[in-house]
Amino acid sequence: MSEYEERMRQLREEGWCVVPGVIPVGEVEAVRDSVEATVAERRRADAPPGIGHLTAVVNYDQCLTPYLAHPDVIGPVRGLLGQQIRISFTTGTINYPGNPRGGWHADWPFNQRNAGHISEPYGDVPAHVTTLWMLSPFTAANGGTLIRPGSHRLDHNPTGDNDLDEMMEFPDECNAEGEAGSVLILDSRMWHASSPNQTAAPRVSVVVRYAPWWLNLEILRPGSPERQMIVDENGLRENVVPDMPAEVFAGMPADVQPLFRHWVEKV
Repeated sequence: MSEYEERMRQLREEGWCVVPGVIPVGEVEAVRDSVEATVAERRRADAPPGIGHLTAVVNYDQCLTPYLAHPDVIGPVRGLLGQQIRISFTTGTINYPGNPRGGWHADWPFNQRNAGHISEPYGDVPAHVTTLWMLSPFTAANGGTLIRPGSHRLDHNPTGDNDLDEMMEFPDECNAEGEAGSVLILDSRMWHASSPNQTAAPRVSVVVRYAPWWLNLEILRPGSPERQMIVDENGLRENVVPDMPAEVFAGMPADVQPLFRHWVEKV
């Protein structure tokens, strides 16, 4: 069985895999330092305790863009979603020392607390892929993301109205671990949670999510008719992904531009 075939088996059966060595060893430290500084400067005020979040991090820092079309990542993503894919979110994320454990959830569009969601019970169809680019090593000690293998095949998650305790500890839960420069790939239906960082150093990553061509992302765009109809007029909660400045898009590698052309600002 090839590495690609094994990764696809893991993704289909367990909902996750780790791809090592996507960012070369000699380059990952510079990427980590840049992302850490950018997130610290622009961190969202509403970020959870002990977590640094920056939405649309590539609008401000392009150090990760040379790697975003790496075939070892894009291959499995296309294996789940089909050939025509695009990036829906990029989020700089830092688990600072002492951050608390977070609640179990599935990512957009399966998180039932978002205005734009696929309602429970949802079908057994991959519709979104979450990747965590490990700019620091991910370990159990420093808060490597908690996952529940196989939970992507369920038709619900703890964010719904189903009496599930989002803070429950499961015997099959585990920390996703990998060396700096690796990429954790998750089916976005996977139940996952923040894990406490019990070390003295921040754990730095960038969360990049990939969507198939058919998944409507317009509810995420400020000012779109979909956002106005579903979010603004009903006073609901939803993520915001701002447009990408045209000059940022123009400076991206040619193989990465197709993943972002839907987010480029209209001029």
